[in-house]
Amino acid sequence: MEKTSLVNITLSNSPSPAPAPVTGPEYWRSLDQLADTPEFRNWVQREFPEDAAAVLDGNSRRTMLKIMAASFGLAGLAACSRPEYRLAPQARGREDYVPGAPYNYTSVFSLGGHAAGLVVQTYEGRPSKIEGNPDHPTSMGAATALAQASLLSVYDPDRSKAVLDGGKESTWEKFEAAVKGLSLGDGSGLRFLSGTVISPTLESLRADALKKWPKAKWVEYESIARDNERAGAMLAFGQAVNVHPQFDKAKVILSLDYDFLGADFPTPLATKLFSKNRHVDSEADLEKLSRLYVVESQFSLTGANAEHRLRMQGGEVQKFAADLVAALSAPPAGGDKRGKFLAALAKDLKAAGKEALVVAGPRQPAIVHALAHQINQTLGSGAVTYTKASSADRVDSGVDALKALTGEMTGGQVSTLIILGGNPAYTAPADLQFGAALAKVANSIHLGAEDDETAAAAKWHLPEAHYLEAWGDAQSTDGVVAIQQPMIEPIFGGKSAIEVMAVLLDSKDRKGLDLVKNFWTLQWPAATRENTWRKTLNDGVIAGTQAAEVKPTVDSKKIQAAPAPASSSASGGIEVGFVPSATTWDGRFANNAWMQEAPDPITKLVWTNVALISPAMGRDKGWKDGDMVALTRGNLKLEAAVMVQPGHADNAVTIALGYGRPKSGSVGTNVGYNAGLIRTSDSFWFGQGFAIAATGANEVLANTQEHGSMEEPQLVSSIKPNTRPLVRETTVEEYKKNAKVIEEMNEVPELDSVYPQLKWEGLQWGMAIDLGACTGCNACVVACQAENNVPVVGKDQVLRGREMHWIRMDRYYVGPVEDPRAVEQPIPCMQCENAPCENVCPVQATTHSPEGLNDMAYNRCVGTRYCANNCPFKVRHFNFLDWHKNFLERRRIEPELMSMVYNPDVTVRMRGIMEKCTYCVQRIQEVRIATKTDGRREFTGEGVLTACQQTCPADAISFGNINDPNSKVAKLKKQERNYAMLAELDVRPRTTYLGRLRNPNPELEAS
Repeated sequence: MEKTSLVNITLSNSPSPAPAPVTGPEYWRSLDQLADTPEFRNWVQREFPEDAAAVLDGNSRRTMLKIMAASFGLAGLAACSRPEYRLAPQARGREDYVPGAPYNYTSVFSLGGHAAGLVVQTYEGRPSKIEGNPDHPTSMGAATALAQASLLSVYDPDRSKAVLDGGKESTWEKFEAAVKGLSLGDGSGLRFLSGTVISPTLESLRADALKKWPKAKWVEYESIARDNERAGAMLAFGQAVNVHPQFDKAKVILSLDYDFLGADFPTPLATKLFSKNRHVDSEADLEKLSRLYVVESQFSLTGANAEHRLRMQGGEVQKFAADLVAALSAPPAGGDKRGKFLAALAKDLKAAGKEALVVAGPRQPAIVHALAHQINQTLGSGAVTYTKASSADRVDSGVDALKALTGEMTGGQVSTLIILGGNPAYTAPADLQFGAALAKVANSIHLGAEDDETAAAAKWHLPEAHYLEAWGDAQSTDGVVAIQQPMIEPIFGGKSAIEVMAVLLDSKDRKGLDLVKNFWTLQWPAATRENTWRKTLNDGVIAGTQAAEVKPTVDSKKIQAAPAPASSSASGGIEVGFVPSATTWDGRFANNAWMQEAPDPITKLVWTNVALISPAMGRDKGWKDGDMVALTRGNLKLEAAVMVQPGHADNAVTIALGYGRPKSGSVGTNVGYNAGLIRTSDSFWFGQGFAIAATGANEVLANTQEHGSMEEPQLVSSIKPNTRPLVRETTVEEYKKNAKVIEEMNEVPELDSVYPQLKWEGLQWGMAIDLGACTGCNACVVACQAENNVPVVGKDQVLRGREMHWIRMDRYYVGPVEDPRAVEQPIPCMQCENAPCENVCPVQATTHSPEGLNDMAYNRCVGTRYCANNCPFKVRHFNFLDWHKNFLERRRIEPELMSMVYNPDVTVRMRGIMEKCTYCVQRIQEVRIATKTDGRREFTGEGVLTACQQTCPADAISFGNINDPNSKVAKLKKQERNYAMLAELDVRPRTTYLGRLRNPNPELEAS
């Protein structure tokens, strides 16, 4: 074969032979790219976005400063103090505290009734990094993007800072005096409102309160709750049970509108289990590869990872589930796409038998969950287990319970309402008018993290301590309890829910530590209490708390007697569906700048939500991305920008919750659109009968998907020209036939470099990313931001293409716009051996280390941007503005009071330099120093985990010494699936990918 030199690689805008016909799948990043619009061509042809040297105007500068206020949340030195009580480190304890050394402590993160164990790294008594606790059953060493970003909220300067009495600043002492003056009697007019209580200590205090005030009531409400799951289990089994899908034990999985790989499952557990059967390390693993079917309206992250996806309105899923039950007995004979999908699915599930699993999402009504249980039992599924769910007397939960409470408030039956966390004035359904009802309560007490919408309507507002500032505990759905340890004293003097309850109950114990420790240690033998307590803090879980499995039986007759499926089109109009936001959840992360700037996993939007519509609706209405529409039904109205989402269900709209908050600090206030304005108690998850019309206005959307677009030039060779595939995937069957199918997707002739080739010896770092396991969840993106002090730039700067994330999560579609398939691909710096950036740097700011790292000497960089211009992967970022210094100067803050969220092991960069992934070189050095200090054997690279690798719930990232044949990364790089992106450029990247293996049903793949 003729050798090709680097100079013979021709770009697409240079004269070249006509391209050969495309024989493989055509991947596209966006509708603009697919249509080859002038806007897209103009974007990718610009090396740097417009106004690269522009100075922010006054309005933009003010916006930037507000963003920085939350991104770098400053606090006084006095707040940077160690906790009052001695904490037990997760690793082996030390008698002498070493200033400047990092210490790890276990804790637990609770969200929406779910709990995930954490290990929190602290420096000088301040938390600086969050990881998953490997000993906790729902985290298993991983952490979600939301858990990672919760660290930033500790230092949010917009957090509630003072007790408020009627909007005026007061004190905790005055509040306690006011509580003593309350005449609560038997509790006839007393009501409590909280989120889902999963704290055993709080449950104990709740029982004490309901015993002390026998006529009081307690209501639990979550705007994103598991109420339908519980009701479905009760309908199916006649008892309250918790459902535990074992995704790792299933070969065929059906998701009924359940984004379990995304926002519907707020712990890493589902991704951990699902990805176990997506790793292929040997030929035997090919037989374990699971197959995922998804039925949904919006294009979710789970849908993007599915082999087969059927789009339909949310209200039609119930009918589909009922038809599937019938199809398992009598195969359907439908000829349309739905019928073929149903027939093939039923056949596949029956063939899988005990290795089949059907799961339903929180948006679907109880009957759909019950039908899923019925199908699993019919198939004899061994991929789902159950544990008994706890219950409490005089505790109601869900939307109906909140509706009843609001009715009592409006009717004057509630004299005292105590709200323990949450923001119901914003999250409650619009028809309840909770804020107005709250104003009618004589004594209303709100404990909250922000001076938010509910705080404004309550008489008393109490600042809530962040979970990393307070003692507590949390029980996961499988019964395992973890202790919540504080990492720092409350910066703004907040208290936890258990401490407020102790005040209300006038308990002997008032401090969080005493409440939690005494609750648990009194249950243990006196002789072992202290040792058990210390071990619990060290491990992060309380031994022996896991619940025993139960084996309930489905009552099929009761399910059949349930109301018949309703037609989603009966009321006419369009369907509007509400989903949790992957970035703001239900609004509680709205003021978190890390999450606001983390691109949505599918739409890739930042700093807003939108009304997602199908391509067919976009064509019919003549709408394009950013056009403003009004969604109306009766007296309900919401104006929002639309975005055409490939693969969305027709005649339906999906909008994420958690945006458009009128009172949410300097970052989150009035960002996006408040879906709660049209969300009602009878249309809590989706509702029909909405009208939609354009308003004539337009909103500019910040979308990162086309940023960093890599052109697809022709590779000119003596054989034939072909486009270079950036992402590669194949089916299991094709891979069995030809193990080199991934390698052969890009024909690369033998290349001769114009540079001398070095022989890399000793420690050589490299990374392999398994696209078959990666789900695109964004955990690595946020973990990298937290670890490496990556700044937030704001919407205006993102529109200019200046976002700073060191890892870019690209998403590609393949197939027709109405019903495409999707694949996610993380793009960090590739650490090229023949790095194009290095030879063009005039000051040698970017150089190659002896261990193969593409290093950055920040203090040498003068910002020529030649390296970014020469990087084919577009992974270098220029610091156009000094995000740190500008904020400090404008706020007249002394340099000594720098943000406490910074990782002290990583340089805080200045304006005018380039930034990019460094393979977490600081972590490499940390392990190297520890090896030398401990007098252990020679440093081999074992034990080094990059931030993205450590947090990845899918275990898709492997890093290590590629010269060590026994290292996992070296073994992965020897697989036939391993490939280097843009290998034809002969840059020899150290980061390579394992091609994605799909396991489609041959019957559906052929159709």
